[in-house]
Amino acid sequence: MRAVFDETLITGNDMIDTQHKELIERINKLLILCENDKPAKREAIDTLDYLSDYTEFHFGEEEKLQEKVGYPELKEHKKKHDELRETVKALHEMLEEEEGPSDAFVQQVNEKVAEWLFKHIRGFDRSVAEYIYMRDNADLI
Repeated sequence: MRAVFDETLITGNDMIDTQHKELIERINKLLILCENDKPAKREAIDTLDYLSDYTEFHFGEEEKLQEKVGYPELKEHKKKHDELRETVKALHEMLEEEEGPSDAFVQQVNEKVAEWLFKHIRGFDRSVAEYIYMRDNADLI
């Protein structure tokens, strides 16, 4: 199963939307690797690290933006980001314990990374974009 960026994931903030597209690309690279007949454990770990590194960059950028605009739910948003960080740690442990990415690993990537990201974007990230829009256009209300 591939993750797809569609109109339901658009927040309206170009920086955030561009980074979300990149995150989805990195998730897909991991899933494509796992579809190989016998994906190598080291390659899977490296690809998960590649996804993890970009996730950290993206979360940092989102949190800086939220601080800059005075987003009132920043603390809660950070907690949600920490959930995904913990998931990625668990996925690393899973890969370390196995000979390579298993069907269970792929299922976890789909459920706990891709689906989590989609839900997070549609809820938390969209609310940040709406807050920024409302703040910047208060005179229109």
